[in-house]
Amino acid sequence: MDPSQVPNLYKQQRGPPKIKNKNPAPIQITAEQILREAKERQETAKKAPRQKISDLEELSEYRGRKRKEYEDAIRRNRLNIGSWLKYAAWEESQKELDRARSIYERALDVDSRNVTLYIKYTEMEMKNRNISHARNLFDRAVTLLPRVDQFWYKYAYMEEVLGNIAGARQIFERWMRWEPDESAWNAYIKFEKRYKEYDRCRLIYERFVNTHPQPKNWLKWVKFEEEQNNLEKCREIFAQAIEILGDDHMDQKIFIAFSKFETRLKEFERARIIYKFALDRLPRSMSESLYNSYTQFEKQYGDREGIEDVVVGKRRVQYEEELKSNPKNYDVWFDYARLEESANDVNKVREVYERAIAQVPPTQEKRFWRRYIYLWINYALYEELETKDFERTRQIYLECLKLIPHKRFTFAKIWLLYAQFEIRRLNLQTARKTLGRAIGMCPKDRLFKGYIEFELQLREFDRCRTLYTKYLEHAPANCYAWIKFAELERMLGDYDRCRAIFELAIEQPVLDMPELLWKAYIDFEFSEEEFEKTRQLYERLLEKTNHVKVWVSYARFEAGAEDAYGQSAIERSRKIFERAYDNMKERELKEERVLLLESWKEFEKEYGTNESLSSVEAKMPKVVKKRRRLDETQGQAGVSWEEYFDYIFPDDQAQQPNFKLLAMAHAWRQQQVSIAIAVNAFFCVSFLPNLLTVR
Repeated sequence: MDPSQVPNLYKQQRGPPKIKNKNPAPIQITAEQILREAKERQETAKKAPRQKISDLEELSEYRGRKRKEYEDAIRRNRLNIGSWLKYAAWEESQKELDRARSIYERALDVDSRNVTLYIKYTEMEMKNRNISHARNLFDRAVTLLPRVDQFWYKYAYMEEVLGNIAGARQIFERWMRWEPDESAWNAYIKFEKRYKEYDRCRLIYERFVNTHPQPKNWLKWVKFEEEQNNLEKCREIFAQAIEILGDDHMDQKIFIAFSKFETRLKEFERARIIYKFALDRLPRSMSESLYNSYTQFEKQYGDREGIEDVVVGKRRVQYEEELKSNPKNYDVWFDYARLEESANDVNKVREVYERAIAQVPPTQEKRFWRRYIYLWINYALYEELETKDFERTRQIYLECLKLIPHKRFTFAKIWLLYAQFEIRRLNLQTARKTLGRAIGMCPKDRLFKGYIEFELQLREFDRCRTLYTKYLEHAPANCYAWIKFAELERMLGDYDRCRAIFELAIEQPVLDMPELLWKAYIDFEFSEEEFEKTRQLYERLLEKTNHVKVWVSYARFEAGAEDAYGQSAIERSRKIFERAYDNMKERELKEERVLLLESWKEFEKEYGTNESLSSVEAKMPKVVKKRRRLDETQGQAGVSWEEYFDYIFPDDQAQQPNFKLLAMAHAWRQQQVSIAIAVNAFFCVSFLPNLLTVR
């Protein structure tokens, strides 16, 4: 390669030459103007001139040309029926019926089962009044394709329009031999109705229901006979339908229509018997509308007892069917029992409850027994409140308590309800024995609470103390029991015993909610205006926990306590805030320090001065966003980071002497990076094109 050609090759690789004049054109042209101009300049498609035929020679030439076009199209694709139809339609427009017939016949040779060809062919013959040809075509069509209903409809309609009623009837008879669908039979019946041939209609209906024995077809026949006022025939049809359909194919619509028919004839007893007969034979899943219709019938023509029996019987059958499928469905038993209770039949109510409680859960797991136990409760309450049979109620409670496996679980509600029942019967000793037995067999918090509440209502405070003692022996970590025991002693005015209980409580090694216990103890001392003891309690609590809420509560307490050290309450509160702040600062608890400062700030706004408020605000931290590296998870490649918010306190910055120096160094580093980027950009813009040209 010649070295002198290297610059030229290099210039060719750089692409097209640059545009030297980049100034805007004096006349700006938009895309919209370009499109509009293109549309205006577009040449309109010239329409073919209308050809006028003046003599027979020109007509023959025109016909020959068109026939050649159609023949060529058919020759290219013989299976395209649309081409055949267009060809035949054109020949028909030229009044060349023989040629059109020939085309249709040729097309039928290609596709002899094409419905559209037959339809167009017959329409052409009927349009040109060639009735014989049309009859022959229809006869061919229905013989070849007897399942195409359209041929039969058009064939019968043509004969009816021509007045050939016998011929139309003969066509329908031929059609019915093929047992077509229901619409064909309905068309035949309407045809006979138009000519008042009701006897023929009756015979057609009889054949119709034998071919299609659906309930709706029987009802159509009944409606026809009712229109003819042939009532006995209607009853006969209903009976025949019930007999033929049988139990397997019976539909509730037949019985509903039969009953309504008898109701219209004022035969109410017949209608009632039909309803009851149907309800006995049909299952519940297939007779919902029947029940509704029967209910409406009884509301209109029955008495009150009959209506209630219908409603109750309807729901009773429903519940029985549901219980057959799942006898352990206790919700259904509840609804069934309420239904019988509304009927006010004590024997049936007891029968339902006895059947329900006999369905014991299969396993000894409490979650399966929860709904079941309420059956016993409802049974006992019914006997006590409705029948007033108290001995039977007692037996129900005792049998229920015998049935429950108390070694695995128990139900405190049953024990308490039985005890309350005995109290209402004024058997206090029996109630106490029952609750004592419950606590001995299966001690539960709810049993202790119920027993103590019972003794409190009787003002038996010594028994309450004994029960609280037993309660705490059973659950020494239960703060609720300690608090209630102390409240009892406080209510009785024994403050020393109350303090002793609180002291015993806070000395327990394990407590479920110690914060509630300490709060109750502190509130007790504060309400008794024992500020020194309250202060000591706060100090003891701070030895156990340094929670920020304890410090804030302590400071708020001092703000409202009396002066005991010659200091103002505000100063004491402020010193506690300072102690808390220093404590959390030593332990490096940033979020707790923020919460403390917020409470301290609110305190200074309420009680302090502007100087004290500004001093607290000066301690408020700055919120910065930082990133930290997450621990690498097993099987995960790469390093992951997360963003979090951190607090920078002014006090922490003061303890770091090099913090300001580090910040200045970081700023200098950023400045140097910005300068380097600017120099590189300037070098690329200024010198890079010249270097490329030199190369």
